[in-house]
Amino acid sequence: MKQKLMAFLVVMTIITTPLLAQTTTPASGLTKIGYTNVDYIIAKLPESKVMQNQLEVTKAQLDKALGETYKEAQDKYEAYQKNGANMTDVIRADKEKELQNLQTRIQEMQNNAQTSLQTKQQQLLEPILTKVNNAIQEVGKESGFLYILNMDAGANSTPIILFAASEENNATPMILRKLGVDPDKVDAAPASTTAPAKPATTAPATTPKKK
Repeated sequence: MKQKLMAFLVVMTIITTPLLAQTTTPASGLTKIGYTNVDYIIAKLPESKVMQNQLEVTKAQLDKALGETYKEAQDKYEAYQKNGANMTDVIRADKEKELQNLQTRIQEMQNNAQTSLQTKQQQLLEPILTKVNNAIQEVGKESGFLYILNMDAGANSTPIILFAASEENNATPMILRKLGVDPDKVDAAPASTTAPAKPATTAPATTPKKK
């Protein structure tokens, strides 16, 4: 499942604010408005690959811990099914309570793992967003843009830029160069590009319920 990060919406808000508050409208009466694709730019940065690798490592660690707990619950459930009929009422009740506690623990681990992964992603993404935004600000000032709009409006939405007569005001190549990326060595920027996919924690199935 691919989801746009909420932080991208913050960046979109930033880059759609006037970059040159003191810029006057050209004598021709035309306003110079640039456009770019923040998601595309982020996806092309080396830092994004590093972020993705770190998230995958974290996810694997969380899944391993969750899998071990699930196996413990599964083994105890199978033992309960096999020996339950021969247990005393007190022992049976104790085993049932233990299984219920394990199931609750697994559910809590699933929720905590997802939250932990999202938090780590936000932490890793924050400096990347700051770097991209700074580059956009610099390109806007250097190139005399009054605005730089984001082509991608977010998940399940219509891009802000629906038509561009030419590539003259496409600020993406300039922003990439500002970030140290050669735009001639990456794929052409599409109208809308999804950001690096957010890895979701794949949790094992819920502990079997006692029949």
